[in-house]
Amino acid sequence: MDLTKFAIYQILPRLFGNSNSLSRVNGTIEENGSGKFNFFTDEILQSIKSLGVTHLWFTGIIRHASTTNYPNIPTNNPSIVKGKAGSPYAITDYYDVSPDLAVNPENRIEEFEELVRRTHSNGFKFIIDFVPNHLSREYKSIKKPSHCQDFGESDETNRPFDPQNNFYYLPNEKLILPFPSDYHEFPAKASGNDIFHAFPSQNDWYETVKLNYGIDFGDNQKKYFSPTPKTWIMMRNVLFYWAQKGIDGFRCDMAEMVPVEFWEWAIPQVKEINPELLFIAEIYNPQLYSAYLDQGKFDYLYDKVGFYDQLRAIIEQRNPAARLSNTWKSLNGLDNRMLRFLENHDEQRIASKNFAQYPPRALPAFFVVCCMHQNPFLVYFGQEFGEEAKGVSGFSGNDGRTTLFDYWNVPTIQKWVGNKKPNVENLSIDSQILYANYQEIIKFSLTEKAIADGAFYDLMWVNKDNKLFNPISIFAFIRTLGKDNFLCLANFSKDKQTLTIQISEHAFEFCAIKKARLLNFVFTDYFSKNILKISGLECIEKGIQMELLPFSYVAYQF
Repeated sequence: MDLTKFAIYQILPRLFGNSNSLSRVNGTIEENGSGKFNFFTDEILQSIKSLGVTHLWFTGIIRHASTTNYPNIPTNNPSIVKGKAGSPYAITDYYDVSPDLAVNPENRIEEFEELVRRTHSNGFKFIIDFVPNHLSREYKSIKKPSHCQDFGESDETNRPFDPQNNFYYLPNEKLILPFPSDYHEFPAKASGNDIFHAFPSQNDWYETVKLNYGIDFGDNQKKYFSPTPKTWIMMRNVLFYWAQKGIDGFRCDMAEMVPVEFWEWAIPQVKEINPELLFIAEIYNPQLYSAYLDQGKFDYLYDKVGFYDQLRAIIEQRNPAARLSNTWKSLNGLDNRMLRFLENHDEQRIASKNFAQYPPRALPAFFVVCCMHQNPFLVYFGQEFGEEAKGVSGFSGNDGRTTLFDYWNVPTIQKWVGNKKPNVENLSIDSQILYANYQEIIKFSLTEKAIADGAFYDLMWVNKDNKLFNPISIFAFIRTLGKDNFLCLANFSKDKQTLTIQISEHAFEFCAIKKARLLNFVFTDYFSKNILKISGLECIEKGIQMELLPFSYVAYQF
């Protein structure tokens, strides 16, 4: 598999293209508006491309539960819809797209196909969500191929489990929602987050139903994979459908809740349509990483519980920077297969009161995310401008996250877009500077071969006894490829750091530099163009003296 580094930009089209800045809490689509497929013109796409990203992940494409009604589309009971707009992960038709995103809902598929074409013509790869573990309680496909059955259509509903059922049932029990409701479901079905009783709580995925891949949760998770479960075939066919529409990749929601054997069976078949298709797994259990890569055939996995959590703790000064060494080592060589990020739709905004508040605090972390290994990385729309996600929008409270569930807007994106003429100068000076930092880091990470494709050497062990080095605030490493070498340092402190960094003889040899003690070196920072001249002997025995500004990063080429 080609492990070329790439950069994903995640977009929620419903919010990204919404120009209404006077949104009402819990407002309807008529009151608050919604972005559309056609908002992403060539000019908008080229402006996104100027950030340096290579792939666009459009979230909320496939039709999902919503309180907004459209002619000829089944309606949803508001009791099992989170927010007015609904969760993009409560799918109501795997073969349809959200009518909210179409200028003419009757032509929504054609408008989506035009977006795919425009995205490709502007040089991007196109990624969508695939939600395989659960679907909306009111799933009803109106766009499925005529030869396909609907989910649950031929289930034996009097059985808690049957290998050929699509759902898990609770015979003779009625679903009891955690609030008064006129929604009726009998027999009740298991909820999406593995709730195998009829009374999910407010914090459960009560709006969704768990899909059955042939595992009997009532009998010690016994597996029934032969004959092939019906759900496997139906979900593979969904992947076929989207792959044939020219999609370049799938971000697979909660992939670890679906048996690895399904992925092992399905992914190779889907890649027969397009061998370059990307499969990215949302996964949180490190014990499953190797299985989902090797057996399950995924290309990349989320690096949340390791890298994201550690970097957040360092940004918030709960952990020392040196702790990153243990984090990458714990992956046992899988670093290049991990998708790294500081924001996405599940996480709190860096600029929010719940996280860093001051966006530049996270710049050294973003530098590390992009430059430490060959891994791909993700930017969430508005992150590059310091979006705060301030205030209550409706179902989503004031929790530092941009809402998934409401018709709303994203102020920094609206300012940047202006009157469909994107310009960074529409934003505050602080946002312009932040954007420039993101832009230069992304460009550096993707265009410098030693960063994109080179080997990694951790310098923290070399400096563990160095009293002139601050491992609480500084993380240091080398990237090398051929004759290109970069000495990289990130300062997570609010204070300027005056330090000495040692490069061991072993580190020089790792860079294919022999007899370093006898050589003289010139170190030139890629970003500031600052130059340091020093002998190899001094590098090894005393170290290189330098200063790092607060919340800064350097990459000295040598």
